[in-house]
Amino acid sequence: MTLRPGVRFRLPAGAAREVPPGAGAPAGRPRRVAELAGSWRAALRIARREARRARGRTALVLAMIALPVLALSFLAASYDMAHLTREERIDRRLGAADAVLSWTGGVPVVQDRWGESWYTQGGDLSAPTRPTSTPELEELLGPGARAVESPRPTPVTFRVDGHGESMTARDLDLTDPLARGTARLLAGRAPAGPGEIAASRAALRRLHVRLDGTVTVADDSATVRVVGVVEFPDDLGPVVVRHPGDAPPGEPAAPTWLAALPGGVPADLVHRLNERGILVTTRAGDDPGTPRLWPGGDSPTDVDDLGVGLLIGGLGLLEVVLLVGPAFAVGVRRRRRDLALVAVAGGDAAQLRRVVLADGVVLGCLGAVTGVLLGVAAAFAARPLVEQYVNGARYGGYRCWPAALVVIAGVAVLAGVLAALAPAWTAARQDVVAGLAGRRTPARHRGRWLALGLTLAVGGAVIAALGATRPTPVVILAGLILGELGLVFCIPTLIGLLARLGRALPLAPRIALRDASRNRAAAAPAISAVMAAVAGSVALGAYLASDQARTAAVHQVTMPPGSVLVTPEGTDRPVPSLRQVTEAARAHLDARAVAPVSTVACGSAQGSAAFCDVSPVPPPGATCPWLPSDALSTAQRRLARADPRCEQRFGDYYGSYVQVLIDDGSALPILTGAAPADVAAAAATLRAGGVVVTDARQVRDGRVAVAVDRSDAVDRPPARTVSVLAGYALPVEIGPDRLVLSPATASRLGLTRAVTSWAIATPDTPDRTRIDAFTGALRPAGPVSVTTEPGRPPDRDAPLLLLLPAAAGLITVGAAGIATGLAAAEGRADLSTLAAVGASPGVRRLLSLCQAGVIAGLGSVLGIVAGLGTATIVLFSTNRQYADSWPVQEPYPLVVPWTALGVLALVPLVTMLGAGLFTRSRLPVERRLD
Repeated sequence: MTLRPGVRFRLPAGAAREVPPGAGAPAGRPRRVAELAGSWRAALRIARREARRARGRTALVLAMIALPVLALSFLAASYDMAHLTREERIDRRLGAADAVLSWTGGVPVVQDRWGESWYTQGGDLSAPTRPTSTPELEELLGPGARAVESPRPTPVTFRVDGHGESMTARDLDLTDPLARGTARLLAGRAPAGPGEIAASRAALRRLHVRLDGTVTVADDSATVRVVGVVEFPDDLGPVVVRHPGDAPPGEPAAPTWLAALPGGVPADLVHRLNERGILVTTRAGDDPGTPRLWPGGDSPTDVDDLGVGLLIGGLGLLEVVLLVGPAFAVGVRRRRRDLALVAVAGGDAAQLRRVVLADGVVLGCLGAVTGVLLGVAAAFAARPLVEQYVNGARYGGYRCWPAALVVIAGVAVLAGVLAALAPAWTAARQDVVAGLAGRRTPARHRGRWLALGLTLAVGGAVIAALGATRPTPVVILAGLILGELGLVFCIPTLIGLLARLGRALPLAPRIALRDASRNRAAAAPAISAVMAAVAGSVALGAYLASDQARTAAVHQVTMPPGSVLVTPEGTDRPVPSLRQVTEAARAHLDARAVAPVSTVACGSAQGSAAFCDVSPVPPPGATCPWLPSDALSTAQRRLARADPRCEQRFGDYYGSYVQVLIDDGSALPILTGAAPADVAAAAATLRAGGVVVTDARQVRDGRVAVAVDRSDAVDRPPARTVSVLAGYALPVEIGPDRLVLSPATASRLGLTRAVTSWAIATPDTPDRTRIDAFTGALRPAGPVSVTTEPGRPPDRDAPLLLLLPAAAGLITVGAAGIATGLAAAEGRADLSTLAAVGASPGVRRLLSLCQAGVIAGLGSVLGIVAGLGTATIVLFSTNRQYADSWPVQEPYPLVVPWTALGVLALVPLVTMLGAGLFTRSRLPVERRLD
């Protein structure tokens, strides 16, 4: 006998019912689980069939889910490949050697088994010690052992087309097997002696030279030949390899050796080397191969960075959900009749919700699998390009970080389910009779969603403001996410309000607003997606613009425009004379004046001193009594901020640097840009035996106290001599604080002068070509470096300020296009009515244009308002934190990113034009069921 579910039957009279105690509950639970599994199995089959039927909508949803999954999978796989394991790091350092030995200072050390961390144990750190030599090290290693010194990279400059190109140089004998194991010789041969180098591909591009070509070294004008192309796995940038015989003189402070030991590296040898202050890195301490859940698991993870990453990922997830939501909402409306048939056949509200949620599960799984496979394949295929131009080093191996891919795939499925969640609840509440007839059921919008949205928006703003006062990025982002969710809940009510206000508009915009109001389940997520993208772009753009304005406000101008400072390079090289500098400056820089810049030297007629220092002594009571290191209360900080003695010209509260010069007044106008009358008064003071300062607080009653600290030995305390001289305060706001002595005054104080640079006055700031010509003309007399005032600091965030609105505009165009296309597919019956009453074909285009304008325009306006409001809250809260801070901090001004707003203002117009151009003008004629 077969029993159907729900059929009741009775046992015969007198029959015994032997049921163990508690057996009823377990019997019912498996049945409910089986029913639930069967319901989900049927729902997944329906979802798979629907995905095949609606191929266009399926492809759209898959693209929106798979694209972010592809990008994240690409980043995860690339990050895992770029982060070397401990074994890969050690292999890359050792190459063909058995161990890497590093001299740490001559005191005993205790190291871990990998040689990556260590600490000293005993010994005198202050006592000078001589580094171990290579023969001494080989004697310590034992018979048969060999060590090759591996010097650290040093900078080198080559002369290319009249200007210098700096890069890294390594002094290695690539013919030695130990040294050759750390690099790859790609072409040519290894340098065999002085005058030959091997270069990386990046260095060849920088030097504009090919294999077997020549290049000139800027330091000594020597010509070297490129005999090989080399590659270092840990540095793919511009690197050259010199033969050890061509290395500049000087012994490194902490040498490193590559060692080969025939019998391996025993533990007792490591202990003996540690006793001599030598660190040992060897393969003997490698970990066995174990799976890693997190690349770099041997280093601590920053919890704040992890929280920020999770919140940013949450924002991205919300954006995907908002973009995909309209497609599911339109799909539910297109399947009203099918869902009504499921309800007539006995399906309850939960089963109807499962049918719609199954769409999200199926499409989320397909998007996750597609995105992960394409992302990993793209990471593997693009590995050489990313290594060369992004990572700057070779990857360790082909890996894909499985744990991260599983999480990314899970998030993609979650995004599909969340996007289908609201349409699923709508489908469960629809009228069955209206669904069978194909009629729309007007949705009821309760006021509680508006109340919830306003609560979340206000609460998110408060949380973001509190987080900005700390500042805590995690709290700020959490508040922004809550505020954005609140605005999302408020948008349906706003759409209904606009639809009521649009009754006075012409036909096409009135229909567009009515459709948006009737189809809020599709229009609200699209508008929310646009709002979220635009708000994030505007908020971040406003913060970056404000930060750039703050940086420009605190920028310290060091020299007047047009002034050039020329400084000799090195102390053991020839120095040009004043005549040579003047001739070259007039020939290539159109110099109007050239003056030597002299500083104080310790030598005197009585003999030379080991140490001397000259500084102005502030008058009594002119020094700020509040130090930045003091733990001040709120009242004390306010007193310090109001004290005029604590007003620093450059905001240097941690000690003012005073540049001491010896000059007769000829260099002052070039270095300071002071007015001619002020320069004349300063020169008169210098001729009278006085001094000139640029800080007026150093002068009291026309006098300046100058202290000279002198010591004959470094280990002896200096003796101070204070002289009170006539002083003049030069009113300038350019350059550091200066104390200028005349040559006669310096001699009277027992000091001598040393010319350290030359100041040149030019009509305008010279460009790179003129500076290269000037330095080239002085090269025979001696190498020099040229310093000019860079002006306003470069806007490093300018590309980002354009990239942000571009990305937001792309999302706006995509969201508006998706919502417009779905609205067009949903409103075919309305278009048939328009055609039946005689509407022209242009009405179709105008209607699509207005529908796109509602989505893009409303979302952009809300996003701009929300973004500026967010930036205002964050900047205001941050400035409130600075209001009572000590030392004084420059506040953030609220700067509106007009360039970004201009781009975002054009995006709705472009979207509307695109919708009007790419819409078919022929109106369909269809039969309506109602």
